[in-house]
Amino acid sequence: MFTLSVPGSPSDFAQLRGLMVARGYFNRQPLYYTRKMIQTGLMILVVFGLIIFTDWTWLHVLNALFLAFVLGQVAFLTHDAGHHQIFGSARRDAIIGYISTFLIGGSLKYWVTKHNEHHAHPNHEDMDPDIEIPILAFSPNQALQKKGLQRFIVKRQHWFFFFVLCLSGYSLRQESVKFCLRQPLRKVWLDLTLIVAHYIVLIAILVTFLPLWVAILFFFLHELTWGLYMGMVFAPNHKGMLIIGKDEKMDFLREQVLTSRNLISHPFTDFVYGGLNYQVEHHLFPNMPSNNLRKANRLVKQFCAEKSIPYHETSILRSYYEILSYMKEVSKVLH
Repeated sequence: MFTLSVPGSPSDFAQLRGLMVARGYFNRQPLYYTRKMIQTGLMILVVFGLIIFTDWTWLHVLNALFLAFVLGQVAFLTHDAGHHQIFGSARRDAIIGYISTFLIGGSLKYWVTKHNEHHAHPNHEDMDPDIEIPILAFSPNQALQKKGLQRFIVKRQHWFFFFVLCLSGYSLRQESVKFCLRQPLRKVWLDLTLIVAHYIVLIAILVTFLPLWVAILFFFLHELTWGLYMGMVFAPNHKGMLIIGKDEKMDFLREQVLTSRNLISHPFTDFVYGGLNYQVEHHLFPNMPSNNLRKANRLVKQFCAEKSIPYHETSILRSYYEILSYMKEVSKVLH
């Protein structure tokens, strides 16, 4: 089984968490997640129905983009299951996680291990795997360590940023396989089996029902756009926010708030970003069902104001502007 966890917290956080418990924001949300799973399942049926029963090339191109979006919704369910937001049970949430593993083609155990490290040390230099990206730098220190092609890209990383995000899906699958090959087979055999099954089933469907060149186009278009979608969802969460140095320490509440960025609440944003637009609240309460994060948002902002803790929330477009500006500033050390 798998679990996501974060370290304990001091009194300020305990007080804030008590407010959430009192309002029932940690209570399971079976109707919300049942509706979300049915909705996602129906979208998957639409994708493969279009592949099997239509023969318009332009529609297959649009369908490849739609599949990228649909698998993004699957990834959000994987994320919530990993945090036990759905059932609150390791065994039952693992079932959702492994179904998603098959649909996405990445290792559940790899992602949970990596995500645990991220939650425990968000934006910590040399400790958060989410800011350890070979062809990007999130601090002058990281930039100066780059050599060769990596250094060339980092020097211009604000131009390359969205192209790099397109490789997010490829990176997840590559790192998943590398992770599994380092583990005892008895622990990861299911992950490896589902990754292989994902590609066998997807490629078999594509080459059976589409002309070969359309199948190849569909496959690569889907892979790149899914990576871009996932990258654009996760980038605003922490990129361009406070980086914590090796010897710097702060309490749990401030660590999570100061390293996270929220996107302004809106039903459309909640759907497209899977609730991760409430990144501050998610990092403070990772096992809170995602549909309750919006309710927690107002209380957390008010609490942070009372404690004089800077709380950052901005629009979608502004978040990307902040990220690119930050990436450009970091790369200046190489000029």
